[in-house]
Amino acid sequence: MENLLDGIEEVLLMGPGPSCVSDEVYAALSKKTLGHLDPYFVKIMDAIKGQLQALLQTENRLTIPLSGTGSAGMEALFVNLVEPGDNVLILKNGVFGMRMAEVATRLGAVVDVLEFEWGTPVDVDAVKKQLEVKEYGMLAVVHAETSTGVLNPVADIGKLVAASPCLYLVDAVTSLGGIEIAQDTWHIDALYSGTQKCLSCPPGLAPVSLSPAAVEKLMKRQTKVPNWYLDLSLIVNYWEGESRAYHHTAPINMLYGLYQALRLILDEGPEMVYQRHRECHEELVVGLGDLGLEMLVDKPYRLPMLNAVKVPQGVDEAGLRRRLLNDYKIEIGAGLGPLAGKIWRIGLMGHTARPDNVERFLRALRETL
Repeated sequence: MENLLDGIEEVLLMGPGPSCVSDEVYAALSKKTLGHLDPYFVKIMDAIKGQLQALLQTENRLTIPLSGTGSAGMEALFVNLVEPGDNVLILKNGVFGMRMAEVATRLGAVVDVLEFEWGTPVDVDAVKKQLEVKEYGMLAVVHAETSTGVLNPVADIGKLVAASPCLYLVDAVTSLGGIEIAQDTWHIDALYSGTQKCLSCPPGLAPVSLSPAAVEKLMKRQTKVPNWYLDLSLIVNYWEGESRAYHHTAPINMLYGLYQALRLILDEGPEMVYQRHRECHEELVVGLGDLGLEMLVDKPYRLPMLNAVKVPQGVDEAGLRRRLLNDYKIEIGAGLGPLAGKIWRIGLMGHTARPDNVERFLRALRETL
């Protein structure tokens, strides 16, 4: 019988995720599997918590990777921190703000959505005005909106909610490991991410971090968390303490991979990693400009790790992506929602963010165009 795995070819992943994975992380994934309660594995679990705290610049005790993708991280924070009737404000300027609103609505929250044009950042003044109109139990925003390439002003929004009882929730799926996050300084109460973007680990884990205020909200719930698998009040007993309580069988080898991926970032130095992302982004923008291509997002609000490029009139958007993949083994992403068919999304995430990858992509794009 044919083994389909033999047909897998190496592809330069320059889409919106996943990103390329380093040989060191692949080697970590291949280590011998231990039991999920093995004392040596518990040492690795504790090390991962410390690595995440360092990268997030937080002292939050409840900082762990959940078993599931970034979307599981999103759902976990909402199901743990939102109860029926809670007032929730969602700031939406892309697909992933829409998803947060959908999840909060399903939980019976009273959801208000402030909408902003796709390709533009959240307007802090508009948020300030809305917070003066109504008292909210939670405000949620996407830090790096993957569907548009926009960087939202998360630190400035944090200043607005710092003195209020409103919990501040941030989607850091695309930003963690690619740009600075200062969770405590920015007054972020609840944050979730994913492993497959700038951490350059395969998809399957969702780092989350909850402030003491968020933990207090969780512990004082009037109703049970409606999702057993994602109930942090149960999961935390597996990740903390001398005697670890079985909750579920953790993806042991995936956690090896995350440990190694975080170690690579911390060894290189987070600021050096962020600088590498910025420099590759700038090289890409110059090269795209030389080809006559325009960026969707104005310069001050662009993400370095996710670049939204306008499709020129008369160009077959899907055909170009198909040719890049088939002829050059390079993957880029399409637009979503109202931007479908109008933009390409070019990822420079984590291990992918290397000058030689930018040069290879620009050569292929020049020949394809």
